[in-house]
Amino acid sequence: MNRTDRAMGDPGQPTEAALFRRAQASCRDSLNRLMATHENLVHAVVRRQILGHLPFAEALQAGRIGLWHAILGYDPQRGLAFSTYAWTAIMHHIWQAVKVADRAVSRLESQVSLDRAMSSVAESADLATAWEARTVSSAVWELVNRLPEELRIVVVARYGLTGTGQALYPRIGAVLGRSAERARQLHTEALLWLRQPAHSQALRSLLGRHTLADYEAVEAETQRWLQWRGKRHGR
Repeated sequence: MNRTDRAMGDPGQPTEAALFRRAQASCRDSLNRLMATHENLVHAVVRRQILGHLPFAEALQAGRIGLWHAILGYDPQRGLAFSTYAWTAIMHHIWQAVKVADRAVSRLESQVSLDRAMSSVAESADLATAWEARTVSSAVWELVNRLPEELRIVVVARYGLTGTGQALYPRIGAVLGRSAERARQLHTEALLWLRQPAHSQALRSLLGRHTLADYEAVEAETQRWLQWRGKRHGR
């Protein structure tokens, strides 16, 4: 049974699905109850972010705004868990706040490519020095290890980060029990996650490629991906 179909508390209480409907119909009490119920999700997302120059309290507030938007836009009938739906919205608002905070203190020039950085790790001989290779490799592995498990498998296999050679999408899909096309989509999702400044700030700083233009390019790319995915699922 979907979590949103269960009653919150005793049997006399409305189901969470009912609370979503009421909140979306401007019931402040229902909205407040849902905000309180899912406050822990905001904390979970914030703890996974690199906040840069954004204070923790402000990151929480940005996350709560994302949670509020997620509550108002969530449709339990689609079958997607609310935590999955809300995670992206919360992360996006935190990232936006991080971007604004960092914009005031960091305007370095250049572009960043996670694709190229990972290829450099896989082919570390192309890096200028052994020290750079170790440093970049450590930063990339730390970033990759934070990926959700399925996305991490795709990235490691696609770039041959364990030294076993770069795998093609059909092979990756077979390992995951997915189609080659789905493996390609997961690869795209993983790169979008990795490119988020809130995630990749350490690597961006290390490479000296940490600019406002980079942030805006990633945001535009993410929006295009979300629009494509929404159209694909008829949203």
